[in-house]
Amino acid sequence: MRSLVAVARGFTSVGCLVLPPGGAWRKEPRRRGGELAASGHANSAGPCRQRQRAHHGTRTSQPQAQRSGGFMPGPFIFIATNRLRDSRFDAEQQRVPDLTRFIEANEPRLIAFNEYVNEDRSEVSVVQIHPDAASMEFHLDVVGDRARQAYGQTLAATTGIQVFGMPTARILRMLRQQAGSGVPLSISPLHLGGFTRAREG
Repeated sequence: MRSLVAVARGFTSVGCLVLPPGGAWRKEPRRRGGELAASGHANSAGPCRQRQRAHHGTRTSQPQAQRSGGFMPGPFIFIATNRLRDSRFDAEQQRVPDLTRFIEANEPRLIAFNEYVNEDRSEVSVVQIHPDAASMEFHLDVVGDRARQAYGQTLAATTGIQVFGMPTARILRMLRQQAGSGVPLSISPLHLGGFTRAREG
């Protein structure tokens, strides 16, 4: 299934997927306003609302996958690309190690957190792997103050967000608050299969 593009208010919007009670995914056309929600129906105030069966807490395998229309539960992966302020790469490079230590100490469920920079040192991308959407919600709570500081010191703007897994309405709302409006958001909500290998040693 192709990636989706933003369905939340304040993000670039072209449509979304809706999961009706029968469990079959269908694509709903774009409408004006509104935001992507974790449950409920599309209404006149928004482009659509996505239904989901939440997979918070412990991971299960085949029975739960069958209830989700044959799709397996997978990790929640988040990638955000941010444009750096002019001549602020060195400051960002100094900021990241302390941020990383803080996140590692305060988010025991987070599987991976890494930041990369492009060749001309004008954009950085943060790649996060969470066990589920609940872990991502917790992360946004934990780093809220530090994210606001980063936008004031080293980051000029968020230029794109990619989400792999089903985001909740709260995640989308918090991303909009942190990143601002008009940011392209790509969502691939359904996990076809794969594995996560823990680092040895």
